Amino acid sequence: MKHRFCRWVWVSLGLVAWPLMPSAELAAQERPSAEPETIKAATGETADQAASEGTAEANKATPSPMEFFIAYSRAQLRGSGFERHAATVAGQPMVWWQKGSGPTLIMIHGVSDQAGTWFQVASALADDHRLLLVDLPGHGESGPAAGPLPMSTVLDGFGAWLERHGTPDDGSSVTLVGNSMGAWVALATVLEPTHLVERVVMVNGGPLRVDSGDLDLLPADREEARRLMAALRDAASPPIADPVLDDLVRRAPHGQVQRMLDAQQNLDSHLMDDGAKGLGRIKTPVDILWGVSDRYLGRDYAQRLLAGLPRARLTWIAACGHLPQAECPQAFAKGLRDVLSKAAASAAEEDDARPGDDDAS
Repeated sequence: MKHRFCRWVWVSLGLVAWPLMPSAELAAQERPSAEPETIKAATGETADQAASEGTAEANKATPSPMEFFIAYSRAQLRGSGFERHAATVAGQPMVWWQKGSGPTLIMIHGVSDQAGTWFQVASALADDHRLLLVDLPGHGESGPAAGPLPMSTVLDGFGAWLERHGTPDDGSSVTLVGNSMGAWVALATVLEPTHLVERVVMVNGGPLRVDSGDLDLLPADREEARRLMAALRDAASPPIADPVLDDLVRRAPHGQVQRMLDAQQNLDSHLMDDGAKGLGRIKTPVDILWGVSDRYLGRDYAQRLLAGLPRARLTWIAACGHLPQAECPQAFAKGLRDVLSKAAASAAEEDDARPGDDDAS
């Protein structure tokens, strides 16, 4: 049965990371290790899950497209000088990558994604920041690796990790940058006032409902996956290859989206449309950095965030979709640096670079 949620979905969950580099460029790269343990660690997929799929992927020397991309992205982090760290937090393993010194910037990926999603922008940001790229609970190499994944588990695990390992030794506060569901996690972290965080940057994500139309977070076939991917990206970007779409369909039944939907009531309880957990409670300054070509979370979603947050600024990124750090990394890095160079927003404001007709996807 498809998960239409009566045409309402929590699209701030986002989707998986996929290889946005041109296929020829990816093919030319040296593939990371395809040993079973490497793939298992990179994907967060357990042996039982792989066996239950009835696929031969777990026994092949060559990883599937998604497995390759995940392993490749993490190999790129290691190759560019990031150190992998691990600790037990709230009884579960937590993994993050770290590099650089200066003000602390913590990057938070979306659902079914992992720390490697930032690999194309991470090194430049680490030039003048203490940069941490975290695997959220239930994602990447962070546990739990199987079973329902309540949003509370994600938020509590991230919060405990932030307090023990994310904040610098001098006690100074940090900036959280979250993409897709990561933006929701970042905002939930400051729902109650905290000295740990001085600023939040939300990138194409948030804690509000939206009508997704005929898009399905759990695509049942290649064509559903193709429509979903097209909505997430700029119309001028190269189409996603069929093997990647098929891999997305293959992974959907046991992936993090399904695991979080298995705890749907808990997920519901953390939405911030109104009431006691409404956006108006957020006192921390927020920058909304938005890929304007995202047709999954459209411009109106960004405007709703701006209208609801007391101290927010909206900045558009032209010709970028839902994951600008992967689709248009240079434009994303420039946009992020620009907003961080400005004083924190004191009230709701929109930058001068408003999207026009030429930006329409």
